[in-house]
Amino acid sequence: MRIKGIHKMDLPHTVIVGSGILNRITEIFRNINIEISSTVLFSGPNIIKKLHNELESPLRERPIYIVEKASWDEVYRLERDVKSSTEKIGFMLAFGGGKTIDVTKLIAYRTKKNFISIPTAPSHDGIASQFASIRGGERAYSYKVNPPLAVIVDMDIIIKAPKKLISSGVGDAIAKFTAVEDWRLARDDLGEYYGEYSANLALLGARLVMENSAGIGDLDYESLRTLVEALISDGVAAGIAGSSRPCSGSEHLFSHALDLYASRHALHGEQVGVGTIMMSYLHGLDWREIRDTLISANAPVNYKELGIPSEDVINALILAKNIRPDRYTILHKIRITRSKAIDIATKTKVIW
Repeated sequence: MRIKGIHKMDLPHTVIVGSGILNRITEIFRNINIEISSTVLFSGPNIIKKLHNELESPLRERPIYIVEKASWDEVYRLERDVKSSTEKIGFMLAFGGGKTIDVTKLIAYRTKKNFISIPTAPSHDGIASQFASIRGGERAYSYKVNPPLAVIVDMDIIIKAPKKLISSGVGDAIAKFTAVEDWRLARDDLGEYYGEYSANLALLGARLVMENSAGIGDLDYESLRTLVEALISDGVAAGIAGSSRPCSGSEHLFSHALDLYASRHALHGEQVGVGTIMMSYLHGLDWREIRDTLISANAPVNYKELGIPSEDVINALILAKNIRPDRYTILHKIRITRSKAIDIATKTKVIW
């Protein structure tokens, strides 16, 4: 069936990946027409304390806004600070992890400024996407904003990132296997638009991360670069699709359900990875290969390694479809009762 329709593609203007980049940031900015004198930095308290000296001196002298959490209260607070500043602000630089990037891209969108993504860990696919996940009340929502004007990744910083953040990125990267299956399901059952190119771009990154998972677990430079580039291309895939469909499906709904209902939480990519194991089983994919990939990358594969009660896994499976009723997935097609949830999680060795 041919589905007629149009959508806008939002893509980063420039992507730069390599070693020693932060020591050449003024040269790089000059080449892509970014004025350092009109930049401000957003960063987490620990990251800026640890890595501030890694930045070239002109950038170290710019104003710094500290991001404590990815919440609307934090967005409003920092937005007020930005608007009351006497500084000329043309470019907002997110120097840090997921919460810093999400908060910065939303503030940049709301204040009509350019956003530059400078990730310090490959923990999720938001480093190059046009979506920001911000917690509202007790729930994290994804908001469509503008993609970064530029994504700048210094592999010398990435390779020093905490191992948990790296394994979290693996979980988010391989989630594309089930996200694309859910997208195909929505096409077949509901006639939803399905983009073959963007779907295959997301799958390509997932396959390459799977092939390099052992090297990623061993902190091999080239394998880590593959992970970084896969996460960036995931953001591009979402931009081409005009939605997060190629990157986020039932496995993300499971993770969001844990965020909302669980008594304790793990990292986003860790939860998504475990969700991918179970959703692969439901889709009839090779869930054992997904599990083995996560193990080789030192990522969690069960409730104990996530650090959450097994009961929370069961409840999240049951409630996940309620997170986004508009996002049709395998969890909407199959009725997940309590006994069904226990069966899924037990057969995939997520609980026992």
